[in-house]
Amino acid sequence: MFAPNSRYFQQAKDILTLADGRVVTLVRPPLPGQAVVKGWYRKQNGQRLDLIAASYLADPTSSWKLCDANNAIVPDALASQDLIGIPLDAPAGA
Repeated sequence: MFAPNSRYFQQAKDILTLADGRVVTLVRPPLPGQAVVKGWYRKQNGQRLDLIAASYLADPTSSWKLCDANNAIVPDALASQDLIGIPLDAPAGA
């Protein structure tokens, strides 16, 4: 259902049967954890989180890890910040 690098990959899933008989799968949204940051990045005006994730996490689809490290549930909350914490588990050399 989700790619292995998705924040939802290992989340609990529930099955729900709707009144019309359709069966749907529900995935509980993960809450950000207490990630340790290895440093801070000052975001440039208009710079997108996927570009920061590509530079520091070597994967543009893992911008959710930036959100978790900064205790932001939605990317828009983090996108409005000037300083972005880079998670400790970012690849070396990033």
